[in-house]
Amino acid sequence: MSENKINRRDVCKTLLAFGGLTLGGLAVKGQTATPTPTTATAPTAGDVLEDQKIADAVKRGATMEEIAKLRDPIAGNPQEALRALKTGNARFFSGSARRPELSAAERRAQILGQTPFAVILSCSDSRVPTEIVFDQSLGSLFITRVAGNVVEAGTTGSIEYAVGHLKTHLVVVLGHEGCGAIKAALLPAEERARETPSIQALLNQIVPSVSKIPKIRDEKAKLREAVVANVRQQVANIKKEPAIQRAIASNKINVVGAFYEITSGAVDFFETDEDLRIAQTAYDSCNWRAHLA
Repeated sequence: MSENKINRRDVCKTLLAFGGLTLGGLAVKGQTATPTPTTATAPTAGDVLEDQKIADAVKRGATMEEIAKLRDPIAGNPQEALRALKTGNARFFSGSARRPELSAAERRAQILGQTPFAVILSCSDSRVPTEIVFDQSLGSLFITRVAGNVVEAGTTGSIEYAVGHLKTHLVVVLGHEGCGAIKAALLPAEERARETPSIQALLNQIVPSVSKIPKIRDEKAKLREAVVANVRQQVANIKKEPAIQRAIASNKINVVGAFYEITSGAVDFFETDEDLRIAQTAYDSCNWRAHLA
């Protein structure tokens, strides 16, 4: 079964669990999601109890240290972290996002430290507001952004810091529909040479990953293929880092790829070795890209 269909099925199950969304409202391949209007997802019993504990603590004049300890961690392992991102994105693209915000007391208590459950290497594109896309609150995600979501010294250091010093369980390389950096990397070399030296240096880190995509006439399909190829390459680059390899070996973290579809709001994840396998030739890419169909 295709990766795209698998992810849609996961999202479907999640949304049906929330209730109030028809199957006709889900996005399918080649279409924009048109969710049935719903009211915001009701908080779970656990959320209500947790919020009440915090409210009671504020009333009795609790210290910031006491307040900071009251909220349970969102995820305790890579599987829970990935599930939290999928569930949050399902709320977002179905139109039932909670837009979770912290109380003033909780927000102030964050000065004591941070415990993000996932690291997201995202593009700088203004249309990809990462916390909103995954419906997460302040302090939940450690985000590093650069055009084309490329792995270089700055982004690598940021990721390694989160993995080594914070309670992070997942690293996600998030590409997106209509990425301008990827589009520029697909241009002929003489056109890329007209850009400033800094932009050329950035594009040069993307060009190798998109050089082996098959010849596709449809521009939108071609760009999606290129974005996903770049995501796979950047995931591979992260996994080459010794600090990341040690964290993976100890089951502390997992590293996955993802593609955000701006038109629908849905995120598809690339999790398995086959999902993330890098094509060696254009022919190879044509043969194994069937999972995107």
